[in-house]
Amino acid sequence: MAGEPQSDCLFCKIVSGDIPATIVRESETTVAFRDINPQAPTHVLVIPKVHYPDAASLAAAEPLIAADVLREAGEVAADEKVDGSGYRIILNTGSGAGQTVFHAHAHVLGGRGLQWPPG
Repeated sequence: MAGEPQSDCLFCKIVSGDIPATIVRESETTVAFRDINPQAPTHVLVIPKVHYPDAASLAAAEPLIAADVLREAGEVAADEKVDGSGYRIILNTGSGAGQTVFHAHAHVLGGRGLQWPPG
C-alpha cells in the first residue's frame, strides 16, 4: 500500500533504524543523512518517512510531506553552510534519470562548483 514501509526498501530500513546511516537532521516527517557515495563535499539525502517510489507520487499523495522534504533540504544546506555559496536539490525519477533506490528522495549537493547542465 502506498505510503506504508516496504520490507525490501533500503530507505525504509534507514527510517526504521534497521540499517545505520549518518543522520544529520530528522523531523516528524523526514530523515536527512549523508550519501555513502558523495558526489560533492556536501551530499545529503532527504527522504520522507513514508514510502512512495518517487517525488511525483509523493507530491500527488502527500503534498505537505513533499513540501517538508524541500524545506528540510534548505535546512540541510544552511546547516552544512552551503546556502550562501549555492547548492543544488536533485530529485531523480526513474532508472533512466539515475534513480537507484525507489523511495522518494532529494539529493542536496554543494561545497564545490556545480556545472550546468548536469550529467
